[in-house]
Amino acid sequence: MNRNEFLKIGTMAALSPLFVRASETDTPTIDSGLMKRLIAANDKQVALLLESIQEGKLRFSRMIAYDIAVLTASYCAVGSAYYHTPLLIQKLDLLTKFLATAQSEDGTVNVGNLESPPDTAFVIEILCPAAEILKKEKTKDVDAINQQLKRIILKAGEGLVVGGVHTPNHRWVISAALSGINSLYPNKKYIDRINDWLDEGVFIDDDGHYPERSGIYSGVENTAFITIGRLANKKELFEPVRKNLSMYYYYIEPNGDLVTNDSRRQDQYLAAQKPVTLLYLQYRYMAIRDNNKHFAAIAKMIEALPGFEKDILTRSLFYFLENETLQQQLPSAASLPDRYEKVFSTSHLLRIKEKNMTATLFGGVDWPLIIASGRSNSPDFFSYRKGNAILKYMRLSTSFFSMGYFYSEGLKKVGNKYVLHKQLDIPYYQPLPKDKRNKKGDYKLSPSIDDRFWNKMDFKNRPISNVKTLDTTITLSKTGETIELEFEVNGLKEVPVTIELCFAKGGTLTGTTAAENNNNLLEQGTGEYSSGGDVIRFGPGNAAHKMIANLEGERYGTHFGSLRTEGEHVYITGKTPFKHKLTFS
Repeated sequence: MNRNEFLKIGTMAALSPLFVRASETDTPTIDSGLMKRLIAANDKQVALLLESIQEGKLRFSRMIAYDIAVLTASYCAVGSAYYHTPLLIQKLDLLTKFLATAQSEDGTVNVGNLESPPDTAFVIEILCPAAEILKKEKTKDVDAINQQLKRIILKAGEGLVVGGVHTPNHRWVISAALSGINSLYPNKKYIDRINDWLDEGVFIDDDGHYPERSGIYSGVENTAFITIGRLANKKELFEPVRKNLSMYYYYIEPNGDLVTNDSRRQDQYLAAQKPVTLLYLQYRYMAIRDNNKHFAAIAKMIEALPGFEKDILTRSLFYFLENETLQQQLPSAASLPDRYEKVFSTSHLLRIKEKNMTATLFGGVDWPLIIASGRSNSPDFFSYRKGNAILKYMRLSTSFFSMGYFYSEGLKKVGNKYVLHKQLDIPYYQPLPKDKRNKKGDYKLSPSIDDRFWNKMDFKNRPISNVKTLDTTITLSKTGETIELEFEVNGLKEVPVTIELCFAKGGTLTGTTAAENNNNLLEQGTGEYSSGGDVIRFGPGNAAHKMIANLEGERYGTHFGSLRTEGEHVYITGKTPFKHKLTFS
């Protein structure tokens, strides 16, 4: 792995520390095989860092903290090729001095956000376990590094006990960092600030979602709660972790991707491309702590994924060195079910698994639909997988007053079927009542009733007329590994309808017709998408028109935005009244 690849995999969620401490003797409970792999992988990263860490060539980011932790882990790990190697101390001296220069007067750092308490907390979350394992070393070389780390951490603590936040998870990241600082250098003011944040309450809904409904930020919050629970003696915080991890089992695709349709953050557009390795340390810790055989099975499953070495082994040793808990053998694993049909009512998400097949149906965007971080607004309502053959997403768009993609108002189960539905009513506007008029024509800047646009028209006080309606219903039914989707779009006649399918990039399509801009039409019959020896069959097709561009609608088109992603795009088209059945098998 080169240095650039190492930097790319440093996401905050996967790397948030669990503050664990190694036993110095190998006992029957220790997973010695995993520890050897961790040490070997960490040593490979150290070899890269010894080449790249050069005075005058450092650039500040959170990765500086990870580099410190990686070097510290190999220096402290018995069995490492770099155990107590003086050259690592030289590099640590360079990094800690550089990190100190990046701190503002209040102890915070600039990482995207300026003088940011939350971003500082993400850095401190990593430095604290590094400082913990290093301070236990008795070599004279480490004294100066320990003092430098202490100054950095305590200065950051001054900013964190008074600093503010932007998003829900920031409260818990700051509290986790303060828990780490307090563990190293106890002070009542750290615990008081943690209690102040916790007194706001921890939200987790009936299904197990945190407010952001995101795999990335679930990783952030779970690791924060584990840290606070262990180091600040807040054992009650393990309960939301259990609930969230239990739910996220159903979001795991066989290749390790996490379903993202119902996220309220940036990963909602990544079409399930975030790996479950983000949650590995949490599953492992809770499996061992609770003797949870289901979590143990999930952890074992993650260990078998191709990305396990890159995502976990190369950057997790310092977590394992802080306490023996993560080092212990996992409990015996339960059997994971090879089929389920699970509805998450709070986010209107359906997950189906039938042996090698998984499918997702989503109808839970946040209304009114506003394109903003913190709100669910993905038009990806369906996905289907058979092994290596992946339909990333399906969308539906109509040329109906530039309203763009279909978004459902919830998901309902009717008998043994699942239904998405939305009715659009688009009006024309009449003159304002006489008592609402003014001679200057200066009316309130306000949104149209359909939320497509704004203007100085005082829309809410205008009578409406000529209302045009488009009513869309999508019904899913399942027989074994076969999924049938029935589309019915009624209302205004001759409205173009476009069904968009996006398969994973690199597979092979047959039965389709090439169209402009690397697109494909399924005009009739059945199409096939194959990848890695697996095949998805889908159809029948239809081609009433070829309007397959600019499907996002006015909300995006006004700002020249696009939601198109990489992949093999296939389109099926029709006109209202539109009735069509699509089968996937």
